[in-house]
Amino acid sequence: MSFNAPINAIQYLLRHGVDLPVLQANPNHTELSDELISDILNGASVFARDVLAPLNKGGDEYGATLKDGVVTVAPGFKEAYKAYCEAGWQGLSAPEDIGGMGLPQLMSVAVNEMLYGANMAFGLCPMLTASSMNAIIAHASDELKNKYLAKMVSGEWSGGMNLTEPQAGSDLGVLRTKAVPNGDGSYALSGQKIFITWGEHDCAENIIHLVLARLPDAPAGSRGISLFLVPKFFVDDDGALGKRNKLKAIGLEHKLGIHASPTCVMEFDGATGWLVGPENKGLNCMFTMMNEARLFVGVQGVAIGERAYQAALEYAQERVQGRVLDEPALDEPAQAPILGHPDVRRMLMDMKAGLMGARVITLATAAAGDFAKCAQDEEVRLSAHAREALLTPIAKSYGSDMGVSTASLGVQIHGGMGFIEETGAAQHYRDARITPIYEGTNGIQAIDLVGRKVRRDGGEAMQSLIDDLEEICADAKTMGLALEMAAQSLGVGIAALKKATAVILSASEKDALAAASAYLDLCGDVVSGGLLTKSVVNGLKREDPQAEAMQTLLNYHALTILPRAHGKLPLIMAGADCVFAFPVNQLADL
Repeated sequence: MSFNAPINAIQYLLRHGVDLPVLQANPNHTELSDELISDILNGASVFARDVLAPLNKGGDEYGATLKDGVVTVAPGFKEAYKAYCEAGWQGLSAPEDIGGMGLPQLMSVAVNEMLYGANMAFGLCPMLTASSMNAIIAHASDELKNKYLAKMVSGEWSGGMNLTEPQAGSDLGVLRTKAVPNGDGSYALSGQKIFITWGEHDCAENIIHLVLARLPDAPAGSRGISLFLVPKFFVDDDGALGKRNKLKAIGLEHKLGIHASPTCVMEFDGATGWLVGPENKGLNCMFTMMNEARLFVGVQGVAIGERAYQAALEYAQERVQGRVLDEPALDEPAQAPILGHPDVRRMLMDMKAGLMGARVITLATAAAGDFAKCAQDEEVRLSAHAREALLTPIAKSYGSDMGVSTASLGVQIHGGMGFIEETGAAQHYRDARITPIYEGTNGIQAIDLVGRKVRRDGGEAMQSLIDDLEEICADAKTMGLALEMAAQSLGVGIAALKKATAVILSASEKDALAAASAYLDLCGDVVSGGLLTKSVVNGLKREDPQAEAMQTLLNYHALTILPRAHGKLPLIMAGADCVFAFPVNQLADL
């Protein structure tokens, strides 16, 4: 099927949901005119539709292949990657002093949603390159920056994350890869890494791996991990590529989805690398990379959900089955599409409202990160940084969960045709399912939200968010009957969030962790409702012609999604007892 990026939805939320005008007024982003934004989004939409989307189904069917340590990507991907780099998309938000455009991350989120929706497997390579660049910019020596960043910004060289090992997944403290000093400032790395996305491929000339490893005599656990830059090919002082480093792909994973994305088993056999950041502080450095990657995984969830929604909507407009209500009663059933059936329309509305709520959270997270970098006032920067940190696990989890649930509804709307591969609905579901897992499972995100983002600062950052949501609710009430129902539903949701936060802050660690996932879901429901309400209030005040349709969508969200927040309170208040009460020896069978 074809894919058309939801450019109207994205532009509406940029205008009215995430304070874009404030960002445009910042001295660091005076070039960010409405015309430039429109040009970028339209260009990305065309690239996604014409270049990436046609490769999606074939990439799923063909996948990537490995022979003698060389990975060959699916047909058309190498050419698409070249076109992507030549168009300059890789450097969209990279600093200007290393060859990038220096645009806000907000624009990267908007653009990449389009690219992921067109071809999620392709989009993972540029995402990892961008995240790798950020870790190098933040922590590497000037020598490493000067040698590697420019060609990563151009896309000539890609980047990769090498964290996971067979025995070290979420718990990286038990990783075994070793790094031994060579005596010349470099290190010899030996070990095996698994689940390395785009760890080997034939699209870019070089691959710059960031690898977690242990130095000799390093402390045990996560405090003894260091980060290293390990290139596939050595780079001479003049920038030319030298001989190949001692690393290679020794396997490709056979996966449920994202078949065109090569997920490699990587072997480092005395490979030469250079330290990034301080010794034994590698995990801290890697989080610079992972936090951005987590936001963009949330964007992936929204994107693949949008692709599934478009496919389901197209099918519902074409598929004829049964008599549709309000059609005239005839001897023969009226030949009307299933779009007219109430239950089909309900599923489509569930998809659209959920995706729009998750989308605005990802955009708000990116905007907070942009304000944390460019705001003139230090207090504003610190507050924005805290908001970005608070929203990141919500954006990752809520976006990815919404992608899976939306793709599942897409299969349902297709009926039996959704369960076979012919329509593409099954691929959307398979592709979406990885997003709640990688870059930190959604359970890990819930632990992060509760332990690091709420309890650590005594709920200060969350209270600031609640204050903003209450202000949005108050603004909605001033709109009178037009937003009365939405404002009332948001008020109930905010009350649930306040009560749940109080419970989380006062609970024991065990009770708080048992309630963490329910608390994260509650946050997503309420924050999405609040930000959508903000976008409708602003849209109506500014007489945006699309505000009326958004108001209708907000009302549906207020009736179906926001009320879920209050329903999660009993589980959050129950704590660990209800989770652990059932006898362990009877979990398998009574």
